[in-house]
This record gives sequence, C-alpha cells and structure tokens, in this order.
Amino acid sequence: MTSEERRATLERARDLFNSGEYWLAHEALETVWRSIISDGNPDAARVWQGLIQGAAALLHLERGNRHGVGVVGAAALEKLAGPQRPDVEFDTVTFRARFARALAGQGDAPRLEWRVQ
Repeated sequence: MTSEERRATLERARDLFNSGEYWLAHEALETVWRSIISDGNPDAARVWQGLIQGAAALLHLERGNRHGVGVVGAAALEKLAGPQRPDVEFDTVTFRARFARALAGQGDAPRLEWRVQ
C-alpha cells in the first residue's frame, strides 16, 4: 500500500467511523491492518486491531448486543492501552478514553481524529 493509498483509506475510515458507519469503517481499517501485518509490524498491527474492534463494539452497542459490547469492547480497550504510537495516524490515547466512557454509558461514541504531530 502506497502512502497515498494509506492516507486515502484512513480518511475514508475516519469519515465513515465519525458518521456512525461502523461496519464500513471496520472494513476500511482492516485494509490498513492487513498491510501492516504484511509489513511485519505486530505492535502497530495490535493497535490497529484495537481500532477495528472498537468499531465492531460500537456496532454491537447500536444493535443492543450487550454481550458483544462487553467482549469485543474489552478486547479493543486492551489492545489500545499504552502510549500513542508514532506509526499510528489516529489519536489512540484520546480515542481509548472516550471509548471506555461510551462503553460504560457515560458519553457519546468517540471520534477518530488525527494525532497531533
């Protein structure tokens, strides 16, 4: 995946996610995740998998599937733990905090936002 393709895919994923199209965002994020796996970067791939699972958990939340929210949401939180990675374009620290609050019923769904350089 070229850097231009990656940026376009991430912009699409962000726009879909932020408009509540969690399944389509999940699919777009998976495209980036697969390219990272093929590059052999397991630590970054784990964080991307957390974002993918975050989208899936929010879809479960929308559909009222509390079991799915709990299982997939917990897996996402665990993968998103830790400091911001420089090789992940989205702000995962803020995302994780807002995601945890949303899963606990204490706030709105988080948004995918670009990390500050």
